[in-house]
Amino acid sequence: MVKKKEVTQRVVGKYKLECPICNHDGFWTRETLMNTPGMTILGLDWANKNAVNYVCDNCNYIMWFSK
Repeated sequence: MVKKKEVTQRVVGKYKLECPICNHDGFWTRETLMNTPGMTILGLDWANKNAVNYVCDNCNYIMWFSK
């Protein structure tokens, strides 16, 4: 069963997000593991930091934010 993406307006700090490509203001969220070569060589990918991605629901442009 596929989970439906929740599309909402997003705020980062005091700024309302707007897509720099299409000016749309609806985004869905995902998290991405930011792998580094050193941790990969050691087999410790799980210990890398995560980034929050806001994906434009109109054009799929991805904005990355570290926690």
